[in-house]
Amino acid sequence: MTEMFSNQESASARAELRAPLHLQRQCWELSAVRKQKIKEAAQLAEQIQETEKYIAISEQVTEALETLSGQLFEQELQLIQEKLTIALQEVLEQPLKLKAVAEWKRNAATVEFQIEREGNTEDIMKGQGGSVANVLSVGLRMFALMTLDESEHRRVLVLDEQDCWLRPDLVPRLVKIIHEAGQALGFQIIMISHHDPSTFERYADCIYQFTPTKDGVQVERIETDLQRDE
Repeated sequence: MTEMFSNQESASARAELRAPLHLQRQCWELSAVRKQKIKEAAQLAEQIQETEKYIAISEQVTEALETLSGQLFEQELQLIQEKLTIALQEVLEQPLKLKAVAEWKRNAATVEFQIEREGNTEDIMKGQGGSVANVLSVGLRMFALMTLDESEHRRVLVLDEQDCWLRPDLVPRLVKIIHEAGQALGFQIIMISHHDPSTFERYADCIYQFTPTKDGVQVERIETDLQRDE
């Protein structure tokens, strides 16, 4: 009986000795967690401080970016006006000027194009029987193609009857500008037309004539002046 009590007392004593070690281990773990939480709280406080600084200047940054975007847009618009005015004058041999009027609404720009002749405004769609629209359409498509990411979009431009309102004697002038712009910008341009193939011989790299027949469509390759000079 006495021995049994002795064993029980010994086990109790060992348990009491282990208890402080167990509590100490928990204290160490809690201390490590506390240090981590303090570190995370400090990082969060720093992020909050940075965020508050950004919020404080965000309106100024937004205004500055909008101003810069507007300036860049105006520069691009000025370039378009200059280049397409030259194209109009070279193709049509008339004192025409392209005017682009931009208006900003809700952080977006709307542009209205006008044609001026000696200070007088003309309707682009009706003036010159549509020939002005022919020239401007080609130029604006090229400018639009230039803005695309070359890694996602090939620089290929298809012009379907863009010379439909031009007099035959003016078509070579348009083809010349298209050819030179395509070479300068690295564009591959395919132009479809109902004008006589001889109209394109001087400036086209290659001409294919499609002729409907009772047996189908006949395709003939026509040699150009550029090919003859090679």
